[in-house]
Amino acid sequence: MNFFSFGTFFFFIVAVIIFLQLRSVLGKRTGNERPPFDPYTQRQEDTTAIPQQNDNVVSLPQRQTAENPAKDFTSIDALAPAGSELNNGLRNIRAHDASFDPKEFLNGAKMAYEMIVLSYADGDRKTLKNLLSKDVYEGFDAAIKEREARGEKVNSTFVGINQAKITAADMKGKDAQVTVRIVSEMISATQDNQGNIIDGDLETVAEIRDVWTFARSTAGRDPNWKLIATEAED
Repeated sequence: MNFFSFGTFFFFIVAVIIFLQLRSVLGKRTGNERPPFDPYTQRQEDTTAIPQQNDNVVSLPQRQTAENPAKDFTSIDALAPAGSELNNGLRNIRAHDASFDPKEFLNGAKMAYEMIVLSYADGDRKTLKNLLSKDVYEGFDAAIKEREARGEKVNSTFVGINQAKITAADMKGKDAQVTVRIVSEMISATQDNQGNIIDGDLETVAEIRDVWTFARSTAGRDPNWKLIATEAED
């Protein structure tokens, strides 16, 4: 039986031509060929090679803000002039607590102020205990107990904070302390056990000026600040 057909002969001729063309291109050695690629050798060369300077390569600056935030005083200088007592105190805190940012602290202090004022009015000891130092809490707790013993009730509506400004800051041992002057507006009135108003007004918005000092230990892991001193400004 004859298996050799014209079609078979045609494809045979084509295969021979392709083979000869490939050999003419790939089969010759010129002496400039690259050596065979060895992934293990290449990996070793990469780890020992010394990078060369190139005009087209730009060295990235050190990420000082991310890696050494304690040396970045941009936010502090924006709040207090460099060289001032307040600026030096804030920088001292930053040196002991790299995460300290005065702007973020001030936002937190304003939220804490509102929570503390309303919690005191409501007699919410649980919330107060988390936000106050031991000494301040004992003073607040004593005032609440006296109020409860007289059967008095405080109704307070927090309107808002008009101004909050850091006035002092520094390290006291390992404790960071920051003093804030806060000007707020509230509607507040104290009623006796008969519902009569004995202090304040339920319809009048009153401006309140307070100077509060917050502190936290830079040696511990607790990131929370606590109120350690209060003063009413005349």
